[in-house]
Amino acid sequence: MRFKCLVLDHDDTVVQTEKTMGYPYFRDHIERIRPGKTLSYEEYVADCNNMVFADMCRQKWGFTDEELLEEYTGWKAYSRVNIPALCEGMDAVIQKHKDQGGIVCVSSLSTREIIERDFMHYVGFLPDAIYDNDLPSHLRKPNTYALTHIMEQFQLSPSDILMLDDMKLGWQMAHDAGVASGFAGWSKLDFPKLAQEMQNLCDYSFSSPKELEEFLFG
Repeated sequence: MRFKCLVLDHDDTVVQTEKTMGYPYFRDHIERIRPGKTLSYEEYVADCNNMVFADMCRQKWGFTDEELLEEYTGWKAYSRVNIPALCEGMDAVIQKHKDQGGIVCVSSLSTREIIERDFMHYVGFLPDAIYDNDLPSHLRKPNTYALTHIMEQFQLSPSDILMLDDMKLGWQMAHDAGVASGFAGWSKLDFPKLAQEMQNLCDYSFSSPKELEEFLFG
């Protein structure tokens, strides 16, 4: 294996959520609580790439703490009854890495409940460690807490880890922790400017899970 440990983002790295779930839900929520306001899919993707979701809600849309909790509670309820599609081929990558004795962790702004459900549904086992949105806000991605804790827990060095994400927050966390960063480009094929920025930032870039699999295992 090139890396002993894969640290995966979840949404739009392992499963497809942004276009079919995240954006439609958030657009409808905004139109309900901010009558007369809306946002395009392109705006939503750019905003989520450039800032933490909660910060985006506060800074761009003026969410109060109560409105932010309402959005989060509603999103969790929505996610419980809607299983997103797999990013085709990611199940093979995860399974092969585990079969060869590798460690698979998740660092995501999704919830543990949803991450565990999706892993059991698509690969049949749970990640070795999960760092999710229910962590205290100051420890969530892009804070390096997840990577530092993984290195301590599994006795790894930074060179043992590849952090894979489709957004800048994952790159920032990896960069600050001295860990290799990989761009999960398959979910951003419709956004060439964003994809180019991520390709320039990250150590590695992959246009499909199959390309990632070939890189990792030959």
